[in-house]
Amino acid sequence: MSTNLWSSNTPERFWLLQTAENGEPAASHEQWQAAIARSVHVLGPPFAVVRTEQGAVDIDAILLQTLGEGQFGPHHWRLSPTRRAYYTLKPFLPRSLTRGLRRLSSRPMQSRSGLGWPIEERYARFQWQVARQLLAVTGRASLSFRFFWPHGRAYALVLTHDVETAQGQSYVRTVADLEERLGFRSSFNFVPERYKLDCSLLSELRERGFEIGVHGLRHDGKLFRSHAEWTRRVARINTALENLDARGFRTPLTHRQPEWMQDLQMEYDLSFFDTDPYEPMPGGTMSLWPFELGHFLELPYTLVQDYTLTSVLGEDSPRLWLEKIDFLREYHGMALLNTHPD
Repeated sequence: MSTNLWSSNTPERFWLLQTAENGEPAASHEQWQAAIARSVHVLGPPFAVVRTEQGAVDIDAILLQTLGEGQFGPHHWRLSPTRRAYYTLKPFLPRSLTRGLRRLSSRPMQSRSGLGWPIEERYARFQWQVARQLLAVTGRASLSFRFFWPHGRAYALVLTHDVETAQGQSYVRTVADLEERLGFRSSFNFVPERYKLDCSLLSELRERGFEIGVHGLRHDGKLFRSHAEWTRRVARINTALENLDARGFRTPLTHRQPEWMQDLQMEYDLSFFDTDPYEPMPGGTMSLWPFELGHFLELPYTLVQDYTLTSVLGEDSPRLWLEKIDFLREYHGMALLNTHPD
């Protein structure tokens, strides 16, 4: 069995069962394999036939297809020539035109997506089914596991913000004040080479308990145009991470390439999502929880982005967010929201 960037995220690692009183594992490797084999049908027909040469379910390949978005084909991370041309011309186009083009290109996306939206439940149902089947193959009435969140919380709420312009930076304090009054702290991700960073603002945010992250380098849509372009920019991104004492990162426009992103010197990333047919690279990891992606932790956003909600879909209420949170609570997931002070 080959390994990939997602191989460590097995159901065994997901559930973190407590060991038996005699110190033995609560379930053997063979019992886990049997439980997975009995559960993989929940993911759908394409996944049920993913087998090793010995005939066992290939969980490594399943993780590549789900968390690794391999189900969307070998060119999933490559921007089309049309997209590359668009990002070359975008700086010269009026905002009203780019907004209209975004709406127009988004209309057929949901019908073409292979994932449910705004809720894609199969990966969550698969993990729950594995637990049920593990009870059956071990003959146990119950199994103890480390709970998902501290203090027995039902789910996690994570607030993040991408600050894309100087105008957005000038509005950050207003957002931070609002959140602080409500008892929350969030992360603000800044673009290091697009506008002059307000160092006093960043210091103030840290002192108040907010977190600073890096949001690409220039936010021009060209970061992943080629590996050569990525190589030219990644050293400067790492310098920005160090200079801002930032542990987290999010790529602009959710353009992403997980293998290349292993070059980033960060602890966690915010560039992926569970399901989103409206992004320039649509798709999704299907995960409602953080997971290991190579050397860093991935925190996928699970609530539709503000711009998509209001400008693309024309929603004027938080209905879709609240309905999704009900689902996330049911599976003890992570409600991660990305909004823009701009």
